[in-house]
Amino acid sequence: MSLTSLSLPQMSDDRRRWASLMVVCLAQLMIVLDVTIVNVALPSIQHDLGFSQASLTWVVNAFLVTFGSLLLLAGRLGDLAGRKRVFLAGVVTFTGASLLCGVAASEGMLIAARFLQGIGAAAQASVILAIIVTEFPGAAERARAMSAYVFVSVAGGSLGLLAGGLLTEALSWHWVFFVNLPIGLATLALGQALIRADRGLGFEHGVDWFGSLLVTASLMSAIYAVVQVPTHGWTSAPVLEIGALAVLLMAAFLTLEARIANPIMPLRVLRLPGLVNASLVRGFLVTGMYSTFFLGTLYLEQVRHYSALQTGAAFLPWTLTVAVLSQGITARLVARFGTLPVLTTGMGSAIAGLVLFSTVGPDTTFFPTVFFASFAIGFGIGNAFMPLLTLAMADVPAADAGLGSGITNVSQQISGAIGLAVLSTLAADHTKGLLAEHHTFTSSLIDGYQLAFLAGAAAIATGIALAVALLRPRAPRVADAAPITLEMERQAA
Repeated sequence: MSLTSLSLPQMSDDRRRWASLMVVCLAQLMIVLDVTIVNVALPSIQHDLGFSQASLTWVVNAFLVTFGSLLLLAGRLGDLAGRKRVFLAGVVTFTGASLLCGVAASEGMLIAARFLQGIGAAAQASVILAIIVTEFPGAAERARAMSAYVFVSVAGGSLGLLAGGLLTEALSWHWVFFVNLPIGLATLALGQALIRADRGLGFEHGVDWFGSLLVTASLMSAIYAVVQVPTHGWTSAPVLEIGALAVLLMAAFLTLEARIANPIMPLRVLRLPGLVNASLVRGFLVTGMYSTFFLGTLYLEQVRHYSALQTGAAFLPWTLTVAVLSQGITARLVARFGTLPVLTTGMGSAIAGLVLFSTVGPDTTFFPTVFFASFAIGFGIGNAFMPLLTLAMADVPAADAGLGSGITNVSQQISGAIGLAVLSTLAADHTKGLLAEHHTFTSSLIDGYQLAFLAGAAAIATGIALAVALLRPRAPRVADAAPITLEMERQAA
C-alpha cells in the first residue's frame, strides 16, 4: 500500500497526531535550514553568478522580505481556507522555488526564485503552530509537541551551517537548494496522508482584500527598511522614508480593521494578553539569540579563522542541549516548577552565555569559553521558547489559531530582524570608531563584537523584567486545575 493511500481511520488518532507533528516539524526544519545553509554558500554564488557585494545581500533579503511580510496574511488564510490546504500549498511553492534556485543561471533568476521561496515558507510556517495547538489541546501533550517544534526551530540553524559547508565543499552551491527537493516531496506526501483535513471558516462573508494588501505592504516596507540599515544607516533617507511608510500603512490597516464587519485580522486577538505579552518578551529573547548566531559566526570565522564546518560544530553544544531538553525535560520542569520560573531561569542562562561570549579575544579557544557560552545559550533557549509559545497560543480561540500563529511568527521575524540590525550596526560603528583611533583591526573587530554581545544580554534582561511584570500566571478555575495537573504529571512521568 502506498503512503498517500493511507487513510486516517487506519491509524489511531493518537498515532496520527504525533506523526503529523513530525511532518510539520520537517517543514519547519526545511525553512530554518534554508536561512543558514544559504549564508555558507554566498561566496561561491557570488563567484559563479557575478553578484556585486551590494546585490549579493538580496540572495538573503529577498527571502526575508516575502517570508516576514506574508506570515500574517497566510495565517488568516489558513483559518478561512483550511490550514492543511495552505500548508500543502506552501510546501509545493517552497519546493518548486528551491528547484528554480538550484538551476538559476543569473542574478535575476536566483533573486526572483528566492522571493518565491519566501512566499512558500510563509504559507507553511504561518499555520504550523495552529496545526499543533488544534491537534494537541491538552496542556501536557501540547507542551511536549511545542518542545519538538522548538528543537527544530532553534537547533536547525547550526545544522544548516554544517550542511551548507559539506554540500558547498563536496558538491557545489546548487545543492544547498537541491537538498530541499527530497525533504519537500516527503513532507508533501506525508502531510497529505497524515494531517487532518479542516474546512476552515470559509469565504461566505467575503475576504478583506484591502486590509490584506495594507498589512502585507506595511510589513514588507518595515522589513525592507530594516534590511537596508547595514548598507545605508539608521538615519538615511531610504530607511526613514520607507519606515515611515510602514507605520502609516499599519495605522491605516488597524483603522480599517476596527470598522469593517469581516476583517482579515479581528482586533479581538490583540486583546489576548498571553499572545501579545509573550510575543513581546520573545522579541527581546530573539534579539539576543540572533546576535549570538550571527555575530558569533563572524567572530569564529573572521577572528579565529574557523571553516564553515568548524563553525557549525562550535554551535553543537547549543544544538545538542536543546535536543535533550526537547525530550520532555522542559515540559517536566514546567509541570514541577511552573511556567514563569522555568522561563526566567532559561533567559538568565542565555544572558550568562552572552556575557561569556563577550569575553572572547584573538586567542580564545573553543573549550572552555565558546563551549560553555554555546551550552548556556542552548540551555536557556531550550527552556524559554517552549513556555513562551505555549503562553502565546493558550488563549487563542481555535477559529483564530492560524492568525495567532501568524502573529507569533511575525513578531519573531520582525524583532529578530530589527534586533540583528541594531546589534550589528552597534558592533560595526564601535569597530569603526576604534579604527579611527588607530587601534588594530583585530582588536577593533573583537571589541565591536563584545559590545554587541553585552547589548544582546541587556535585551534579554529587559525581556526577563517584562516577563515578570506581564506573564504572571492566572489562578486556574478549581474545576479545571486538578485534571490538568494530573494529566501533566502523567505525561511527565
